[in-house]
Amino acid sequence: MSAQVKNRGLGRGLGALLQDSDNVNNTAEKELNALSPNSMSEIPVAFIVVNPYQPRTHFDQKALQELSESIKVQGIIQPITVRQLSRDSFQLISGERRLQASKLAGLTTIPAYVRTADDQQMLEMALIENIQRENLNAIEIALSYQRLLTECQLKQDDLGERVGKNRSTVNNYLRLLKLPESIQVGLRDELISMGHARAIIGVEDEQIQLAIFNKIIAEGWSVRRVEQAVKEINNPAIEPVAKPKQEINNFESLSNKLSNLFGSKVLISANKQGKGEIKVPFSSEAELTKIIGLLKV
Repeated sequence: MSAQVKNRGLGRGLGALLQDSDNVNNTAEKELNALSPNSMSEIPVAFIVVNPYQPRTHFDQKALQELSESIKVQGIIQPITVRQLSRDSFQLISGERRLQASKLAGLTTIPAYVRTADDQQMLEMALIENIQRENLNAIEIALSYQRLLTECQLKQDDLGERVGKNRSTVNNYLRLLKLPESIQVGLRDELISMGHARAIIGVEDEQIQLAIFNKIIAEGWSVRRVEQAVKEINNPAIEPVAKPKQEINNFESLSNKLSNLFGSKVLISANKQGKGEIKVPFSSEAELTKIIGLLKV
């Protein structure tokens, strides 16, 4: 069948083929040129360039593949957002995961909202839309807030209104950027929680911060344990939290000594809190009398 199509095409002549090609290009050009601001259209995936203001720096490949499989079945539920740079060039504002997953799914076009924006508006829209819609980690959110303050000249109160957060919440995220880089990476990679990071900020000395961070990783410190450690570091007069009493390790030796004393097998047991019992069994009244005599009861 392909040979017949090919022959039929050749039989029409080069001029006819060029005319058909021009008609297709003219139609596509008219459609793209006719796009109005703030409209939604099907945009060729090949015409979309990446977003230089993308706040997300890491994409989970497994989750991306799962989204791709979903798109194959359900299609794109939430359109991406772009701005038009030229007739056949669009720049992504938000929706990079959907765009990447659509490419994996083999889509040639994707539904998109076409927005009008200059570079600063582009940055602001990209950051705010991603903060609100994407599951960014705490460091990515903090960096996005910082860029909105510095590059978009927003004040913290204005920023809070734009992203729907109060000033204290915004400030808590921004303070994370004062931590050593290795701790920020640990937070980004979910080795510690934001609660851990906020507690560590309470210590000013960077070396102590790193020491606490290493304790969290090595010994699994809880947020409460970190908070207590920070209190003790900042207030040396505070008595450390009492540690649970160690379980007696020489139970066998002590049991043998008591068994020899009473002439009967003595059993000793205790839990981690130091609570337990001593059992002195006896098999006759004579043994009981002997034990009582030894105890001088």
